[in-house]
Amino acid sequence: LSKENQDRFMESYFSVDKGIGYTLARTIIHSCDFSSASYTYIEEGDAELKTFNIDHDKQFRLPFTKLAIAAAGGKLTMYASPWSPPAFMKTNNNMLQGGKLKAEFYQPWANYYAKFIKTYEKEGIPIWGLTIQNEPMATQTWESCIYTAEEERDFLKNYLGPTLEKEGLGDKKIIVWDHNRDLMFQRASVILNDPEASKYVWGIGFHWYEDWKDGIPMFNNVKAVNEAFPDKNLIFTEGTNEKYDLTRIVSEDPKLAERYGKSMINDFNNGTVAWTDWNILLDETGGPNHVGNLCFAPVIGDTKTNELMFTNSYYYIGHFSKFIRPGAKRISSVSSANNLLTTAFKNEDGSIVVVVMNQGDTEISYSVTMNLKTAALVSLPHSIQTIVL
Repeated sequence: LSKENQDRFMESYFSVDKGIGYTLARTIIHSCDFSSASYTYIEEGDAELKTFNIDHDKQFRLPFTKLAIAAAGGKLTMYASPWSPPAFMKTNNNMLQGGKLKAEFYQPWANYYAKFIKTYEKEGIPIWGLTIQNEPMATQTWESCIYTAEEERDFLKNYLGPTLEKEGLGDKKIIVWDHNRDLMFQRASVILNDPEASKYVWGIGFHWYEDWKDGIPMFNNVKAVNEAFPDKNLIFTEGTNEKYDLTRIVSEDPKLAERYGKSMINDFNNGTVAWTDWNILLDETGGPNHVGNLCFAPVIGDTKTNELMFTNSYYYIGHFSKFIRPGAKRISSVSSANNLLTTAFKNEDGSIVVVVMNQGDTEISYSVTMNLKTAALVSLPHSIQTIVL
């Protein structure tokens, strides 16, 4: 992209005045499927991490992240996730295709997280927290690693948690699970019912891909975890529309954006305190992706025409991120129509934000009522509105 469009892109996401005001971001620990290729920060076989360096990230990722931080006004809450340990640490000797972390490498792998955090922070990228493993129950054609609930619990309480404390990183927020809503209650129960593991856990992260089974998101599981473990935080850590098809963007398929709106409203109403998209920018093919897992992003950058395409998903997300600011408290909000979804928050400045989404094919007349005062409004078919009071 041209320098002009690079600046426009950063501003559109991270400026609260001229964009949609992102304040939270997720990055990766070495490579994932959307990297140009698989890589790590060490030479293969270096369990002592003597060769650890982030030179690969210094070319693009660090400069990009620093621009994002600057566009956000100098502060961006960052957390990191690994997709796989180095191949030699795994049972299948491969970063791809699942496999498990070998027991003898639990400590070196815990050291790797600490090294990553310290090295990034030395480069001026503050790391607020981390997830233990992206999608720990999925064997993928890309970088992946399997942990049972018991394995994740034991790695956390015996290695990762103590290592971060020993390295002076005990204030970093540790997020467990980082997979779909379907099994989040089981995972949370195993880990959080162990006091020696639970003491290290800030929260439970989750994704939305459980709906591949029948198209129905399992929001009740979010509620169940919130009710069972009210002292822990819920954070949505990844969601993207899969199977990239440019014609769906051009035709403004409402389902792409409404998946975001429906998830955000229901997740927030069930106790979620933070919500993170997946890729914020992809090219006109839905990549790059080194295993062909091409997906949608809210903004598409056409490398052939140097144009930015802002999709409906970008604007739907903005109805939340631009107006519901850090520190906001969710307040009760109910709807009298099934196709009219709503959530409401009170910001620290006292403003009330109500987001209303119409997922139906017909116009809906409705009223916003608060403190005996009522305003009559109309929600157009397949639309989203934000009311600031």
